[in-house]
Amino acid sequence: MMMKSVQRALAFGLLVSLSGLAAAQVMLKDGHPGKYFVKNGDTLWDISARFLEEPWQWPEIWQINEEISNPHLIYPGDEIRLTYVDGEPRLSVKRGVEEKTLPNGTVKLTPKVREIANDEAIPAIPAGAIAAYLKEGLVVSRQEIAEAPYIVGGRDRRVIFGEGDTVYARDALTQWEGLDQSYGVYRTGEQYVDPDTNEVLGYEARQIGLGRVAGHEDDMVTLRVTKSNEDLRIDDRLFSTEDRRVRSVLYPSAPDTKIEAKVIRFFDRINSVARNDVVVINKGERDGLKVGNVLDVFGQGEVVRDRQRGDRVQLPRERTGSMVIFRVFDKVSYGLIMESLRPIYMHDVAESPAGSY
Repeated sequence: MMMKSVQRALAFGLLVSLSGLAAAQVMLKDGHPGKYFVKNGDTLWDISARFLEEPWQWPEIWQINEEISNPHLIYPGDEIRLTYVDGEPRLSVKRGVEEKTLPNGTVKLTPKVREIANDEAIPAIPAGAIAAYLKEGLVVSRQEIAEAPYIVGGRDRRVIFGEGDTVYARDALTQWEGLDQSYGVYRTGEQYVDPDTNEVLGYEARQIGLGRVAGHEDDMVTLRVTKSNEDLRIDDRLFSTEDRRVRSVLYPSAPDTKIEAKVIRFFDRINSVARNDVVVINKGERDGLKVGNVLDVFGQGEVVRDRQRGDRVQLPRERTGSMVIFRVFDKVSYGLIMESLRPIYMHDVAESPAGSY
């Protein structure tokens, strides 16, 4: 099948591209519409789910309309059309049409000229659900914790600090080589352990504040605390915020290699997670995972008693949802649950989509 390589630049800097997509057959969803008008609050993933069985395959059948301005952006009010070219399905956008439902139920389409800013374009996935994890989430090794700069004190012999305070931090190892203008203040939290091998995969570092450099002398810097989510304390670690900018692109794709991972961490949930929740899995960059990779999630089958034989057996597993990987560390990754057919539990399996490897 001939396919155009396309890039869809989206709000919040998200980008969808054919690059890296595994060759897989695109299946249209039963009962799919012939067209759809984009609305405020839509995401590219949700729109794709109206047309396709696998929403992440959207770029495989996208056709750019070069006659409209900003053909790489999708806005509320745009009309998404499904057509066929040489017998193959194609999705395209028509801009400048406004849909209005009259009191008698008739749908009226009116051409409309409008000026729209790029930041009004719809995102690929819910940007608000991952923004904090992109900016503040961090997984580090024991060595990185030991070597990171740390708060040694503040004014007036205080040991607890907050927004507006001045603190002093020390970097005895490199004496602030490559000094940045601002730093995040972190406290070590969850230890990530592989449930199968017991390997320590890293440590969760929680950002609890931000500081801006106000002075530097030898291995000591003066920081003005510009933000604090909780009390800052002596020995809290500092990591640069400037070399961890929010990634500006996201490529929905199947992993290049077969991935078999497990969910090892929830955020703000106790027993299970669902759509738009963030999870951590026990695979990362060393396993071949990349930002934008899509994984299917499977729940373990229940263990039941066979009344005929008297023993206990485990029922087959079932697909319970899907996730998009949006942040990758060496040994773990953050994923956003995009679909949940039923609750997703700790240690559920996440693996490459069927037929993609």
